[in-house]
Amino acid sequence: MTQGHETTGQQETGADETLAEAFRSVARRLREISQETLAPWDITPSHFRAMRVLKRHGVMRLSDLSEHLHIAARSTTEVVDALESRDLVERRSDPGDRRATLVELTEHGTSILDAIRAARGTEAERIFGRLSQTDRAHLARILRKLQT
Repeated sequence: MTQGHETTGQQETGADETLAEAFRSVARRLREISQETLAPWDITPSHFRAMRVLKRHGVMRLSDLSEHLHIAARSTTEVVDALESRDLVERRSDPGDRRATLVELTEHGTSILDAIRAARGTEAERIFGRLSQTDRAHLARILRKLQT
């Protein structure tokens, strides 16, 4: 009896590993497709995340952007430098604290972000279009559960 129980445990472990491998494979494919989608605009995933945060939250201090992105202040400065050099964001002094710098998405940055979002919608459809609406709903529910 013990031997049968060990086999069941080994099968569960094998199934969990296969599930984890499948999940990693899909995540890797999503990252690859995302990078392909961003390539025409020469935007990295980090740049895209920063632009999305600025679009969602509006003008903010660099320190606040760092917190939203969960990255070091120096890394945020590098991301903003790259975006600013392409007129996608602009910096200005914080009128309430001259030591602080504010950053915001430019009009050009907003139009690029909108174009990327449209392309990403097509990208998502390419990946998830094979699933029925029911399967999509189940997947969304399961992923939300795993996030917590």
